[in-house]
Amino acid sequence: MSAVPRVLEVVPGSPAARAGLRVDDEVVAVNDVRPLDVIEYQQLIDDPDPELLVRRGAAERRVVLDKPAGMPVGLRLDRSIFDRVQTCDNHCEFCFIYQLPPGMRRSLYLKDDDYRLSFLYGNFTTLTRFTELDLARVVEERLGPLYVSIHATDPEVRARMLRNPRGATSLRWLRALLDHGIEIHGQIVLCPGVNDGPVLERTLAETLLRYEGLASVGIVPLGLSRYNREPRLRVHTPDDARRDLEIVHFWQERALERLGRRLFHASDELYLVAGLPVPASETYEGFPQHENGIGMVRALYDEIDRMEGRGHAPPAVTTGEWRSVPAAPALGYRAPRTAGSAAPGDRRGPAVIVTGRYGRSALEPVLDRLEALAGVPLRLLEVENRFFGGNTGVVGLLVGRDVRDALATDGGPAGRYLLPDVVLSGDRFLDDVELADVAAAARAPVVVVPTSAVGIVDGARR
Repeated sequence: MSAVPRVLEVVPGSPAARAGLRVDDEVVAVNDVRPLDVIEYQQLIDDPDPELLVRRGAAERRVVLDKPAGMPVGLRLDRSIFDRVQTCDNHCEFCFIYQLPPGMRRSLYLKDDDYRLSFLYGNFTTLTRFTELDLARVVEERLGPLYVSIHATDPEVRARMLRNPRGATSLRWLRALLDHGIEIHGQIVLCPGVNDGPVLERTLAETLLRYEGLASVGIVPLGLSRYNREPRLRVHTPDDARRDLEIVHFWQERALERLGRRLFHASDELYLVAGLPVPASETYEGFPQHENGIGMVRALYDEIDRMEGRGHAPPAVTTGEWRSVPAAPALGYRAPRTAGSAAPGDRRGPAVIVTGRYGRSALEPVLDRLEALAGVPLRLLEVENRFFGGNTGVVGLLVGRDVRDALATDGGPAGRYLLPDVVLSGDRFLDDVELADVAAAARAPVVVVPTSAVGIVDGARR
């Protein structure tokens, strides 16, 4: 729905604060322009001494912010799209939104296919609703990188997967964007029996031939929850994962020969399911799809190497919606948060790392090294994702009720529980359970830590 952005935060001492702006003020216009989104707003607000039309209650007034060009104004708004989010008109059988149970917060059910959210947050778009006007704006304003779902280059396969006839032709926009020099990262969601095997071979070959300008292409397995109602979808077996990885590795080498870079990168989940070690750091070529679950394990191991003083691989640069959404704490998601528990805990007990199935697989081989760095005992607590079920083993999809039950029934020693920040939006889990409710069920304090080796070590020492 169309809406005027509302002020969530005014930074003390900022131009906005000096001009008298307050939380809950509405920004109607900037320099007599009503911006359609935060991209246009940012371009306008970067001007020297911008004039804002501000609504407070029923009254509107004009406010001039005294600042030079490019200086931040000190406002945080409650939304990034001010007109209407471009919703998705595909009906992909593998879409995880169709696999959500009822009763979760409404925003989780929104299917977007908006290139602006792709630019702002790294959301993947299929380009089936992309237009000439969109292309003109992206090119003129250099709105990159963008993130595009490819899935298959065979037009019939792609149209069937998206359940949208435009899926057969919408990759023409990908070619047009690349021709205009826009940075784009691609994604292939692998569905066994649908677009793997020979279809994957063709997709990687044609991507290398037709879309060689792509910055990266991530290959990730589909996620299935227990709410899946699509009979032909199934999860990867270890044999499936090993076979698909062989295909990816073959085309990595062909890309390296042709382009001087590997281009294609498989997700950590495929390696974990296959029972194979994750590749070396240089294979990921800067970790361009780190937040898509590609290279996270290797980046964690590299981080431990650096902490031990024996590694030199540069850290992965992470950005993402979960660090920018309106519910973010005033000091950001990396701010320390400790929630009180029903019992004080045993300060001599180990720090307990709360994680999911795949997190446990990644952390077990290096737990002794993390323990040595922290100087305190560590223990892993794997939380079963009963809420979603299926193959949802990533820690980011853990919900509050499952974490609460796991902490309440944990019988091992615990000095504190280390909860990765990716499970929270503000202080709420995906199922709207609050952090305080989970902490109240625990026998020791719950500490929210960055999802990193440094976060674990610092949290364990706290």
